[in-house]
Amino acid sequence: MFQWKRSLLMFCGLSLICGLIYPLIITLTANIFFPEKAKGSIIKSGGQAVGSYLIGQQFTSPRYFHGRPSATDPVYDAGNSGGSNLAPSNAKLIAQASGQVQSIRMENDLTAGAAIPAELVLASASGLDPHISPAAAYMQAERVARERSIERSEVEKLIKDNTEEPFLWIWGKERVNILILNLALDGWKK
Repeated sequence: MFQWKRSLLMFCGLSLICGLIYPLIITLTANIFFPEKAKGSIIKSGGQAVGSYLIGQQFTSPRYFHGRPSATDPVYDAGNSGGSNLAPSNAKLIAQASGQVQSIRMENDLTAGAAIPAELVLASASGLDPHISPAAAYMQAERVARERSIERSEVEKLIKDNTEEPFLWIWGKERVNILILNLALDGWKK
């Protein structure tokens, strides 16, 4: 009987500590020191939420830069994150990638031999990544400039201005957040 009481007391104590006190401390700490990130890194335009800095969005209009394909269904569903889990030799993945390559070449007026950055063809591991490389953005600059009737140099300046450096200039690679870049095209200010 004594062991049963001790076990029940430990269960209740650890449930209180691990299930209530610890999450509360972490939540409060995040809200105090990182309030924007704790609330989902929401980006607003004109007082209206237009997306999250952390989750990609699908842009299909030729007036906008296009990001990575989403591995989730529905597209960019944050509640269903995860890669496609298809092997590089999988016929379905090869067909999807080939179709994506042809589509990118056609919409950007690229030659048949033009190299396409992998992130425009393949989904990220989470299926939600909002970033592409600057090379992938510059590859789309001519189309965006043509569709918006502006100079390509202006579009390239926007890409350069919105290129993020690697973390501490060491880890990772340069990247461009597609939502931020497309909002900059529309004249949004950070």
